[in-house]
Amino acid sequence: MAMFEQMRANVGKLLKGIDRYNPENLATLERYVETQAKENAYDLEANLAVLKLYQFNPAFFQTTVTAQILLKALTNLPHTDFTLCKCMIDQAHQEERPIRQILYLGDLLETCHFQAFWQALDENMDLLEGITGFEDSVRKFICHVVGITYQHIDRWLLAEMLGDLTDSQLKVWMSKYGWSADESGQIFICSQEESIKPKNIVEKIDFDSVSSIMASSQ
Repeated sequence: MAMFEQMRANVGKLLKGIDRYNPENLATLERYVETQAKENAYDLEANLAVLKLYQFNPAFFQTTVTAQILLKALTNLPHTDFTLCKCMIDQAHQEERPIRQILYLGDLLETCHFQAFWQALDENMDLLEGITGFEDSVRKFICHVVGITYQHIDRWLLAEMLGDLTDSQLKVWMSKYGWSADESGQIFICSQEESIKPKNIVEKIDFDSVSSIMASSQ
């Protein structure tokens, strides 16, 4: 992480002003993307700058770097980073491997087809080469979805959704989110009623506002 922090300060300076779109900075920014992947760090602004430079300079496009940027964006779901990055990649490059496979994985995650995601990832594990912490970051997103969707969930189903975890691995994630299990194999997530926060809406319309509206309608 020390290398990331050091590079972050330098990259921050590069991204200020017109230098942001200087193609001579691409090599530095690409190394920064690689550092993010290795050190499980993340800088969306820098990654978007790389994709923008690829748009301005198509000859410099690097498929491997773009793939790393997309995978890092997936680790930040449910934020919209993945969609932002995808929109900056032209259609021709979206059809290339491995970008096509990563976009498919992203679609499965965004539509909450979690079991299908893990199956597709298992068939493309080479995509994660050099990407530290990807699977656990995805599991955090899945736990987020589970937390706002379920009150109770079957133990076997949660294990499947998190990538066919063993019982001991599942207990670690349950402990992290404060979820408890009963003897029947059901896991208590939370009472959704407790999560609902009523909001009182008070509309204030004075007489002068009403009279002006009535006058203009006549």
